[in-house]
Amino acid sequence: MTTSGVADFDLQFDDMIAEAYERCGIEVRDGYDMKTAMRSLNLMFAEWANRGLNLWTIEQGSVPLVYQQASYDLPVDTIDLLDHVVRTGSGVTQQDINITRISSSTYAMIPNKNATGRPIQVWIRRLTGATDSVGATVYPKIVVWPTPDNSIPYTFIYWRLRRIQNAGD
Repeated sequence: MTTSGVADFDLQFDDMIAEAYERCGIEVRDGYDMKTAMRSLNLMFAEWANRGLNLWTIEQGSVPLVYQQASYDLPVDTIDLLDHVVRTGSGVTQQDINITRISSSTYAMIPNKNATGRPIQVWIRRLTGATDSVGATVYPKIVVWPTPDNSIPYTFIYWRLRRIQNAGD
């Protein structure tokens, strides 16, 4: 089965509930109907998660790091990163070096964000991938510290939680 290659389908809860009611041949009449339907959806999602039916998939990716550049976009359908390393070299000479995930407050406390060297820390900005008020896509991002030096090429390798693609046309 082919898919669309796009993972931007984002049905809002109220639309999902209205669709479910329409399929049953009835309509949502008041706020209580919405409240009970929302509770039922949350219980169903919890049951699915307990059964191991996830609404995402895991995928490996990479980002070549650029001299003195700290911030990099991730694919728009990225939910979160599970693991990540900085790779140096290639083939039989490649070496994967652990990189520590830090919080936004820890990144904010770094006094010299322009220091260069082999990146040892990463701040993951889990943005939605939606469009902002001017219509630009807000990509999830990684911010590495220190910014890469130019002594050797670095590649950020990651394993991400990725939204499942839309069904297609």
